[in-house]
Amino acid sequence: MGIFGWSILGVVVLALVALIAMYNRLVRLRALVKEGFSGITVQLRRRADLIPNLVETVQGYATHEREVFEQVTQARAATVNPGGVAATAQADAQMTGLLGRLFAVAEAYPELKANTNFLQLQDQLASIEGELQSSRRYYNATVRDLNSSVQSFPAVLVARPLGFAEEPFYQDDDPAIQSAPKVAFPRPAA
Repeated sequence: MGIFGWSILGVVVLALVALIAMYNRLVRLRALVKEGFSGITVQLRRRADLIPNLVETVQGYATHEREVFEQVTQARAATVNPGGVAATAQADAQMTGLLGRLFAVAEAYPELKANTNFLQLQDQLASIEGELQSSRRYYNATVRDLNSSVQSFPAVLVARPLGFAEEPFYQDDDPAIQSAPKVAFPRPAA
């Protein structure tokens, strides 16, 4: 084999190594996207697990607000098992809005706002909302990285034939719901 043969073999080996590296990078990015979405669903489940206690505590004081309690309970079920990214974002947005309504009901009851159990649940919810926001940002960052790689040259030449596609960002249609509900009740004087 002459120098020309070795050169061609070298180019083929380099191309194969580059293809393997591209494939492995795309696999890693896809795994990070799945991990990011899983983080969102974990936080949504934590929030959903907190909601029955929150509803029960508020319901003990505001028994005539039955419609809000029923809506929160129904939305909780949708949040736990929503499906894909878009359905999860929609269920999340609906639950966030309903939690805002639940806290608006609680605002009308000063003795509820002073209840230790309610205050603990409120603190837990605020913590979960912060972690949920972080999970959404992480997911969207991993989606951005995957989508950039799938669309970039030379990966664009091999990504789609190898089964890699762009993933949707986590977003909802209502910009007013894209932040955590305001949960700010004044602490009782010690």
